[in-house]
Amino acid sequence: KRPSDWQPFDLRRIRYVYTIKKKVKDISESYGGLSFLPQSFFVSIFLGEATRASLRASNRSLKMGSGLKEDRAPWPAEQERQTSTLGKLRRRRVYAPQPSSYLQESGQYGSAEHLSNDDMLSPAGRVASQNNITPRKARSFRQAPTDVSESDSADVDTIYDLGDSLLGPQDVAILLQAGLASSMKGSTVVQLNQRMLLDLMASQPKSFAIAVLAEIGMPGGEGSPRGLCSALMALLELDQSSFTKFHRIDMHALLEGWLPGLKIPKREDYLAGGRWARQSYYESLYGVAQSILEDAETYMALKGHIQRVRHHVETDPLPLAKELEADSVGISIDGSHHQDLTERPENKLTHAIEVAKGKIAAADAQGKYAVVDMGMSPHSSVDDLESCKIATSLYRESFEACAAVLKLAKLAFQADWFKAFYRRNYDALMIKSVYDNVVDDVDNVREWMDALRRGDLMLKKLFEGNEDEHGQLTPPNSPLAFTRVAESLLRSPFHQSGSSEKDPLRIEGGEAFFSNPEDRTEQELIAAIIDSLFFYQEERDVLKNDPLVRLLIPNPPGKYDFTIVCAFGVITEGEKGSELAAALKRLKKERGVSAIRSDTGTARSFEYNASKIEDAIEEASKMGRPWGLLGYSQGCANALMAESLLLSGSPYQQKILMSKGKGLVCRQMLFSAANGSLHGPASDVKVQRLITMAESFFKYQQGYCSRAFISSVLETLNSTMDSAGFHKFIGGAQTFLPDGNRAFWREAQHLPDVPSTVLRGVLENHTTPESLDMLSNLLTKQSGSALHDSQVHVYDAVGHPVYTINRNGRVLEKSDMGGSVQRTHHWSPLDEEVAFVKTKRDIERAAFECAKDRHVFPWVDVNARFGFIQYAPKDRVLEKDDSWLPINPKLSPELKNENEANDVRTT
Repeated sequence: KRPSDWQPFDLRRIRYVYTIKKKVKDISESYGGLSFLPQSFFVSIFLGEATRASLRASNRSLKMGSGLKEDRAPWPAEQERQTSTLGKLRRRRVYAPQPSSYLQESGQYGSAEHLSNDDMLSPAGRVASQNNITPRKARSFRQAPTDVSESDSADVDTIYDLGDSLLGPQDVAILLQAGLASSMKGSTVVQLNQRMLLDLMASQPKSFAIAVLAEIGMPGGEGSPRGLCSALMALLELDQSSFTKFHRIDMHALLEGWLPGLKIPKREDYLAGGRWARQSYYESLYGVAQSILEDAETYMALKGHIQRVRHHVETDPLPLAKELEADSVGISIDGSHHQDLTERPENKLTHAIEVAKGKIAAADAQGKYAVVDMGMSPHSSVDDLESCKIATSLYRESFEACAAVLKLAKLAFQADWFKAFYRRNYDALMIKSVYDNVVDDVDNVREWMDALRRGDLMLKKLFEGNEDEHGQLTPPNSPLAFTRVAESLLRSPFHQSGSSEKDPLRIEGGEAFFSNPEDRTEQELIAAIIDSLFFYQEERDVLKNDPLVRLLIPNPPGKYDFTIVCAFGVITEGEKGSELAAALKRLKKERGVSAIRSDTGTARSFEYNASKIEDAIEEASKMGRPWGLLGYSQGCANALMAESLLLSGSPYQQKILMSKGKGLVCRQMLFSAANGSLHGPASDVKVQRLITMAESFFKYQQGYCSRAFISSVLETLNSTMDSAGFHKFIGGAQTFLPDGNRAFWREAQHLPDVPSTVLRGVLENHTTPESLDMLSNLLTKQSGSALHDSQVHVYDAVGHPVYTINRNGRVLEKSDMGGSVQRTHHWSPLDEEVAFVKTKRDIERAAFECAKDRHVFPWVDVNARFGFIQYAPKDRVLEKDDSWLPINPKLSPELKNENEANDVRTT
């Protein structure tokens, strides 16, 4: 009888390993400091058992492999398993030559025969003592042939060594880091724990030790040389006072034994009077950390291969809309591409696309006629004009036609015509959201819009008649314009310390436009909102001429069958935060959309925050409703990481993500920092210089201080840089650096049928909070571009990777629906969270009184309009006004022509 997949012994072993790893995971978030004093005692209990279990497992595997307990002929699968790489590695370690020499206290090597049982070297001591001795070549085992010929089988020495420890590299790294950050480094228990971990590392292949060091330097999986460097500084100065002099390990020799080709610097060589006193010890060790992380690329690739499911490889074709696929293969006999769908055989999808395009064209034609009508009747509402009613009805039919296309082809939104129409609706709903806030007097939106309008008028006034040497007007949004405005405002008395002068932005004629909306017409308000809110003049002109914007078309009333999973910025209180609280509350009341806040942490790594977002997603999936991801700043990267981990995870995780009717349907990126920020690499360079300068300063002071004081200062620095808080912060800071972003985007996988919308902003003088002045000027100076929101540049704050070109990046780019750039700052979604930094200037300019609804409502409404979000079944309302069906005498000639050309029924 063929044995089952899980034997009792194997099942017990799996459960045991799971229990150990679960304990290590609990320790990973709770170590270091006085509050965890007893932790080392509990660690020593299961650490010793795990070490012994690893050795027992190795011996048991050897006995089973030798056939001592089983007389039957093994199954073919078992034959392959007996000759696996793990088995060869275990045999090679068992048959490895024992040390024939030891290091005496006098510094001379003696014979191993003179050693007593108490004097035998541990595995770590053995590696350190043999670092300068050429070892005998270990026995080589060749891999048993499976699917390839014997000649193609690789030697063990050319295969990556996995090791056979129950504790993996990540587990060992966590426990080692917990010991280094312990407040009881001098205790015997902590030192024994560290020695057991070092011995465990030494008993495994060298690649295991490299993997452990890499895991210390990869708190978030992205690779942080700075974090590894600080850990190496503490590890090289490891306290071994509880051991006899003979049993103390030379940590430099141990690391050099694990890292062939690397020379580990010694601190005393870089102090005053040392051979390398003119050089920086920190920079030298930092270089070693970088080399370790480079050597660990193989391990990280293997880890990603084992832990993540890859649904596609880079050579696989991109998932495209069926329409685009037809375009790519629709080549006529003469070699030219088909220009439209009418040249292909008609089917259900092509017919639906033709109908949708025809309805959009018909609605646009009638919309232009309606805009003319609005100009002729400026004091009439869009609800009063018959031409506007007809245009609104036509647009509603076009929405339904596009939704019908999506039901037939879920990637249809990637087509250019669909994406352009979607983008127009998103911008139109953005303007309508602000318009509704102004009319309904929500929060302090009226005051904020008045401040924006004053700034817009100020810019126009500054550049009236301002021509360059070629007679061309300087564009108000150009870098040169930014410089001139800054110089003008800096010369103003208002910016002088202690000045009581009035803010120059409070010019005459701009105070009460939005404060009294009842005195303005609909179209006046819309035009003023466009001029005040949007940054680029080209986008303003397009929006002003778009009938979708002018008609202020709302969605039908009713509740949405939808839940939002929120992931906010790098500084957040997680599930207790209050970002966009008022807007989400209004959305819940109006549309029945619930919002779940992820319990993300401040300045934490991708993996940590993504795990918290996964918890929120699981909670949303239990509600049995489709859900969307709302990311703000660094929360965008965290949300994308959570989606990637779910897609790459177990069948259960993939089911949560892709379940029909309750999976992910859309994304919203607010001021996305998923492509990093130039603040990251710039600050990294500055920190490096600061540490080097501080090191030089202390070297100069060394002659005036005692050795005890110097040792105390160095120990304090080591404890600070190796603390749990420091390493967690390094893991969060790494997300802003190019290396962290490259590692994230390289491994990421995302769904192609989920549209992403973005909200981007550019700072101007009248929209910059005083607390962001320095950050804004720093970013402008460091990057040479003023097109940013004080944190990220406008060309980086998009819904796809910019600096990593791969298949997944192209998938996200196809799904990125975009959004017009606004005049605002990075802290636009915040209110109560930044109350403590508000100044008099901020209050006068209403810098933090931004319309909060515009961050959420347009995104939800546009996806409901096109069918990505469905109405709740009991509340679904389908508005369809059939009263206009007979041909209206006011119907425009353009509309009639469009109807005839596209064969669209209007009666």
